[in-house]
Amino acid sequence: MFVRNIKSFDDLDIFVTQFMSKWGVTLLRYSLGIIYIWFGALKPLGLSPAQELVENTVYWFENPKTFVPILGIWEVVIGITMIIKPLIRVSIILLFIQMPGTFLPLVLFPDVCFTSFPFGLTLEGQYIVKNLIIISAALVVGSTVRK
Repeated sequence: MFVRNIKSFDDLDIFVTQFMSKWGVTLLRYSLGIIYIWFGALKPLGLSPAQELVENTVYWFENPKTFVPILGIWEVVIGITMIIKPLIRVSIILLFIQMPGTFLPLVLFPDVCFTSFPFGLTLEGQYIVKNLIIISAALVVGSTVRK
């Protein structure tokens, strides 16, 4: 067992960084997939806390209520394709098509997203801005498709 071979902080550091290098991107990919499947599945079921915000954001649709389940299915597909390694490219494409729309409420509804513009975020605003992490994570996962 490797733990017996740890004799110094440097040995521990090597062990931890090798573990992160070996498993980090895989865990990131599965995490993205699970989040997309989970959040996406809530939308067709009418359980998403973001439903009203999404409906208000896509006001130009004839019936915005029908858009939410479609978006949910799209997100579930992103999640599934993220988890299935040969389909990562499909997932990345679908994710980057979907992602700009997630930031629209910041522009369309600043009163809903900010307590004090530009830094004081409401819970909705935080929910939207956290997508920067999802974009970065998708870039990291996408960088591995040729390996």
